[in-house]
Amino acid sequence: MKENVIPTVPFFKFLANANKIVKNPLPFHHKNFEEKGDTFRLKLGAKNSVIFSRNPEFARYTLQKNQRNYTKSKIQTKDLSKYVGKGLLTAEGELWKKQRRLIQPAFHKKQLEQLLDTVLEVIREEIVHIVPNASIDIFSILNDLAFQAVAKALFKSEIDASFINRLQHITEAAQQMLVKELRQPFKALYFKYGGAIKKHINLTVEAREILKKLVDQRRESGDRPGDLLDMLLDARYEDGTAMEESQLLDEILILFVAGHETTSNALTFTLQLLAKHPDIQEKVYKEYAFAKANTTSSLDFIKSCEYTKLVIEESMRLYPPAYFIDRVNLEEDMFDGVTIPKESNLLFSVIEIHKHKDFWEDPEVFNPDRFANNAGMKHKAYFPFGAGPRMCIGNNFAMYEMVLAITEIVKHYKIKKKETPIEIKPLITLKPHKAILEFIPR
Repeated sequence: MKENVIPTVPFFKFLANANKIVKNPLPFHHKNFEEKGDTFRLKLGAKNSVIFSRNPEFARYTLQKNQRNYTKSKIQTKDLSKYVGKGLLTAEGELWKKQRRLIQPAFHKKQLEQLLDTVLEVIREEIVHIVPNASIDIFSILNDLAFQAVAKALFKSEIDASFINRLQHITEAAQQMLVKELRQPFKALYFKYGGAIKKHINLTVEAREILKKLVDQRRESGDRPGDLLDMLLDARYEDGTAMEESQLLDEILILFVAGHETTSNALTFTLQLLAKHPDIQEKVYKEYAFAKANTTSSLDFIKSCEYTKLVIEESMRLYPPAYFIDRVNLEEDMFDGVTIPKESNLLFSVIEIHKHKDFWEDPEVFNPDRFANNAGMKHKAYFPFGAGPRMCIGNNFAMYEMVLAITEIVKHYKIKKKETPIEIKPLITLKPHKAILEFIPR
């Protein structure tokens, strides 16, 4: 921010690049950052604008230091919530605080330990779909793996596979619809009156009906498998009451949406990076072999795979699944001498922060060792799970699952060296595109 004024990118420039932005907005934003500096304002019309920033101090200020003055934007609180309801991901204010306090204990490490063997079983079941010695797009397999892992963590007992498949279809269809709404605001009336939005909202109603059946089955059976559903059913507010059913269904639906998407993306990018770096891949395999021979529980095994954890952290630096964080300030604020008018839309580019040359040495280089000695989450320019009180509640679950998945895959396969560039597809999350890999049995 120079001279206490935020540089502005005019509306005509946005319009001139509209078609490219719909496909991939990142090059447009990167060019603006390089030309305007670490914070700029993009005009979206006569009255509308968004403040983009890749300043990690500004991000931490809004997410931690003065987080009470910043709320999530309507993208999550309204646009996304119409498909997934009001839960931890989309709620704000007192409802969010109430739900966070209620659900947080279910994601403590001791509670998650009970789920690790279930997750490992899912991983083993899903990676049998890898076709050896053939070029395959690994994303679809890892996407199914991550969705099934969330499903079995929530519902340990046997459930109809058709239910899970339908839930997966619905959550992914709703996200694709939301992307269209956000990238093509000029089609708002067409989406609304043409029936597309109503169609997808009806799909999410169907998803809630499926979840209600599963919850009712659990209550009627009296089974207590110790999964996340049990923990959510047992959770009590400070006054001793349980969640109302509609709120419970919202939270479960959001766990499906938030719990599988980012994990499958991160796993896919990590495998592609391992394919480009066979030496690092071999270190992961050797660590797996040592950990397997010297541990007896899944949790101890994960703790022993420290280098694998570094690999995943570095992968999420280069390709952060949650590649932007949005906020709106409730009251006028000031940062670094610049006034932020009330109700400004702010968008922090996590992918730009993660590759900022002022904060990272050789930022484009894949180097897991940069995160040695637990340096990852402590780094001031690292936000793979957000920051502050709204940091992703499932970060430990995601890391455990990814360590188990990566090690289980390298246990069975060498990933053939990949020479072609890694392609991306920025939607609500940063998704891989054409993740073609070849797996050679060991």
